[in-house]
Amino acid sequence: MKLGVFTVLFSEKSFEQMLDDVAAAGLDAVELGTGGYPGNAHCDPDVLLEDEGKLKAFKKAVEDRGLMIGSLSCHGNPLTPDTAFAKESRELFQKTVKLAEKLEVPVINCFSGTPGDHEGAKYPNWPVAPWPNEYREVMEWQWKEKIIPYWKEAGQFAKDHQVKVALELHGGFSVHTPATLLRLREEVGEVIGANLDPSHLWWQGIDPVAAIKILGRENAIHHFHAKDTYIDPEQVNMHGLTDMQSYANLQDRSWIFRTVGYGHSMQEWTNMISALRQFGYDYVVSIEHEDAMMSIEEGFQKAVENLKPIIIREQPAEAWWV
Repeated sequence: MKLGVFTVLFSEKSFEQMLDDVAAAGLDAVELGTGGYPGNAHCDPDVLLEDEGKLKAFKKAVEDRGLMIGSLSCHGNPLTPDTAFAKESRELFQKTVKLAEKLEVPVINCFSGTPGDHEGAKYPNWPVAPWPNEYREVMEWQWKEKIIPYWKEAGQFAKDHQVKVALELHGGFSVHTPATLLRLREEVGEVIGANLDPSHLWWQGIDPVAAIKILGRENAIHHFHAKDTYIDPEQVNMHGLTDMQSYANLQDRSWIFRTVGYGHSMQEWTNMISALRQFGYDYVVSIEHEDAMMSIEEGFQKAVENLKPIIIREQPAEAWWV
């Protein structure tokens, strides 16, 4: 395995300074945002796709520091009823796929998107209860008319360019659980897999180790985000796990994002890393820092310090004891 970081947290730094700092921290890989929600501070597809010289210099800058580009990320909502943002998200997806192919990056990360509840909808609709029955009817309409048709086309586009699509299992989007990921994968093919982020599984009540086993058996984990979540039992009793308060409301929320090891024990993180190895994932563990209780540098450094000792880097030895 390799240890990397989603560099959106260093967006205020220049590309070269960011790479220097990542290399100095002893990491192996960078995950670069190409637009959408993460922005494109370090990786603008329009620039790199149009200028072969800049593309080569870009790649060389990474490689000269002993780093690799583990993934490109273009999180948006290609299914939203907001036609302008949907168009932007779809075009960004295609540009990111093309750029990944040119950079020889095997995977891109994004969201599945969330449609509206009918053709004339104004906003996305994320139904999460089977009753009253109209909620389930909305969900089935979304899958049949929007989700599956779009991703069949987008998945084929990615496959044609030798790039895998890692969908982040994130609440608020149609693909947010192992079951919804596998449903889409069955329709679209193995080009679709998970960007498995345990922080979003914990607050949904999903055990990340169990999710790794479920998806790993299907070879359906394409990427992994290292981010933690602290769940406050007292506030869960007040607000439930679908807490709609601002992430900035740290004292009253039922859960908040934390850096690695500050929401769950390092034993749980060790169990996840071991499960990844056990079920076939041997790629980048990419740190995502969204801990509102720590500075960028402190949150990043603590994640690095906690993950370095538990990453399994080497291939296992033959079972000589058998």
